[in-house]
Amino acid sequence: MPDRDLEGQVALVTGGSRGIGAAVCAELARGGAEVVVNYTANAEAAEGVCAAIGGSAHAVRGDVSTMDGATGLVEQVESDVGPIAILVNNAGITRDNLIMKLAEDDWRSVIDTNLGGAFFTCRAVARPMLKRRAGAIVNMSSVVGVHGNAGQTNYAASKAGLIGLTKSLAKELGGRGIRVNAVAPGYISTELTDALPEPAREAILKSTPLGRLGTTDDVAHAVRFLVSDAAAFVTGHVLAVDGGLGT
Repeated sequence: MPDRDLEGQVALVTGGSRGIGAAVCAELARGGAEVVVNYTANAEAAEGVCAAIGGSAHAVRGDVSTMDGATGLVEQVESDVGPIAILVNNAGITRDNLIMKLAEDDWRSVIDTNLGGAFFTCRAVARPMLKRRAGAIVNMSSVVGVHGNAGQTNYAASKAGLIGLTKSLAKELGGRGIRVNAVAPGYISTELTDALPEPAREAILKSTPLGRLGTTDDVAHAVRFLVSDAAAFVTGHVLAVDGGLGT
């Protein structure tokens, strides 16, 4: 992609303090964006991401799992940093268990954070984007939201819901020049997958045609493409970054 293709644009990345979110923040900053690294609790990690990026990044606390939290976050960024041109909804949690053992709180917390958080943030940013008749939104779904996974009914439901949210908002906002897409990562090399037992890791690799786990940079590159002018005629799309796992 061209250098500095996002020059002068403010990008808000929820859950940007670690993993895929941190990689997305770094990649958008390389494109010239002024990046807002949103976090809920780990200020040290968010400040670390900003320090690695340099002067074009800002750590801003905000709990997007509530409407007030998401609205306050967007208003603060618009006031302190500038008009939000790019929103990446990456904030997410897991609370895995088989359905007969899945507690109500574990269901609600995953749905509220993963799906509710994206809805609240999209709702908050839609009004200023509509006024400016421009904007790009990327929602972080998952291959699990497309194909399901035993022991992850709450997570799969939240990520499948993000696909429906993405496609509906693309139709609702497209007439005002706002594009909405989703990325569906497969198995990405993170602390979670690094801790998998070797048999489970081998099974994943065997079912992935490219024969490797993805990297956080693989996902970040896809996000940068979708928010850039290179994807100016792409909206309502779910881009799988899964090494062929879903084929």
